[in-house]
Amino acid sequence: MTAIVEIENVVKEYPLGKLKVRALHDVSLEIQRGEFAAIAAPSGAGKTTLLNLIGCVDTPTSGVVRIDGQSTSELNDGGLTNLRLHKLGFIFQSFNLIAVLDLYQNVEFPLLLQGGLSKKERDARVRDVIEKVGLTPQIRQRPNELSGGQRQRVAIARALVTRPAIVLADEPTANLDSTTGTNIIELMRQINHTEHTTFIFSTHDPKVMDRADRVVKMADGRIVDDGRNSSAGAA
Repeated sequence: MTAIVEIENVVKEYPLGKLKVRALHDVSLEIQRGEFAAIAAPSGAGKTTLLNLIGCVDTPTSGVVRIDGQSTSELNDGGLTNLRLHKLGFIFQSFNLIAVLDLYQNVEFPLLLQGGLSKKERDARVRDVIEKVGLTPQIRQRPNELSGGQRQRVAIARALVTRPAIVLADEPTANLDSTTGTNIIELMRQINHTEHTTFIFSTHDPKVMDRADRVVKMADGRIVDDGRNSSAGAA
């Protein structure tokens, strides 16, 4: 396997009045193409900051973040937007669905932003991914008509519809009951196997860690275990 995410000596600082708060301290990490990796840490340890850097919604104070060989610090706003649209998919713990759009329209939305496909091509891709997450019967329902687990499945479909190289999931089971959370992880694990999509989670959920190929552990803005010798996960 080859590295699809490369993080080298990354420091991230945020201004707080006249002070600077360091969220990440000299972090280095590689994620291999096709991995199902969890970044595990308590709140405030830096895992969301790290996910934001990988997701190109933030840039490092120093150090290098490369996504599929591209250094994010060398890209302008348009380049970062293009990378997010074409290489990355996002799954949020709060789902972030658009309330006035139905399930189909929510999943189609990233393709409209991305452009390049005909209406027929968009329709085929949207219906295919909705079928994969098992929501074809609900295709014209709006988010407020769906259960939490169904809304998370919509979020997964929306993340996958652009066929991204990497899917980033920030605490994807946080707002779900135990059974639903387990089903969601199994669905993503299945997609990882069949589509070879790289999944990177931030989590403190043992269910997610148990199913990961690799668990990267963080504390106080540092990686304390890169998970290279971990036997976590199942084939």
